[in-house]
Amino acid sequence: MKNIVAQFDIRGQVADIKPLGNGLINTTYKVTTEGEAPDYVLQHINNAIFPDVDMLMGNITAVCSHLRAKYEAEGVEDVGRRVLEFVPCKATGKYYYFDGEKYWRVMVYIPDTVSQSAVTPESSRIVGETFGKFQAMLADIPSQLGETIKDFHNMEFRLSQLREAVSENRAGRLAEVQWLVDELEKRAEDMCRGERLHREGKLPKRICHCDTKVDNILFDKAGNVLCVIDLDTVMPNFVFSDFGDFLRSAANTGREDDPNLDNVSFNMDIFKAFAEGYLKSARTFLTPVEIENLPYAAALFPYMQTVRFLADYLNGDTYYKTQYAEHNLVRSKAQFKLLQSVEEATPAMQEFIAGALA
Repeated sequence: MKNIVAQFDIRGQVADIKPLGNGLINTTYKVTTEGEAPDYVLQHINNAIFPDVDMLMGNITAVCSHLRAKYEAEGVEDVGRRVLEFVPCKATGKYYYFDGEKYWRVMVYIPDTVSQSAVTPESSRIVGETFGKFQAMLADIPSQLGETIKDFHNMEFRLSQLREAVSENRAGRLAEVQWLVDELEKRAEDMCRGERLHREGKLPKRICHCDTKVDNILFDKAGNVLCVIDLDTVMPNFVFSDFGDFLRSAANTGREDDPNLDNVSFNMDIFKAFAEGYLKSARTFLTPVEIENLPYAAALFPYMQTVRFLADYLNGDTYYKTQYAEHNLVRSKAQFKLLQSVEEATPAMQEFIAGALA
């Protein structure tokens, strides 16, 4: 591990390297140095998830450079604690190192920070405002960013996967879920609205985080927001990605795989707090079409996840890890119940957004 760290242009001597955090995608270590030099974070990049590491790191460093320049122009204090700083490889100048088997990166460790995970109206408002500001600051980024995960939130692509699963019926499970397939197909044209509006030139792609949650914000010890982290999924997408994906998990009163559908509904208090925070920051750049379709974004993500869970169930559970035979079906039903609750709440969401912008 010390040999890997030595490939990067760090300051100071390495004193210790220990595992850090519990991330599901990348493996992370804290590198402690001697004396006054900063500590660092070493990460093994999971190139099974992110196959184009050069593009990945190009995206991330372009975003960090743009944010840093914005903060410096605003005269913000302590910019080093508000933007991630990656360390180049000595031999190549790239912001990653390939050891022949694995890809690695190093960033400066930001000390005296805390993270949060509790979803409350207050934390949801903070998430909305933070990611709205993140999008706003990147609205004029000059760099062309790539898709780190191709078709990640492309609804037309996800539906094509479901239709293929239905036609092949590999696990022989179609008959029992035909009713759910029919329900999803009834909504298919409307749920592909984003891609259609984009082709018509009415809906832009923005630089989005694509993994909006309170865990991906660093706070100082006083509870003030410092910076957005986990930038691997930052890429061009519709603003619906950052808006709808947060609400799918945070505003669900039940679990993602709750077998008791009576537990599952859409929490309007969480929606109102998140939307209020988001619009406070993002209204500076959002178009009328984007604002009008924010309730659609709230429905899109439970719909998309129903499609994905159901496709995997029909394929014989080959993608998502399952704990029992019907797990993906239980997930599908829970997400569909959430979708129905979102649909019922759509008029109230529209009314709230109109009021927030008045």
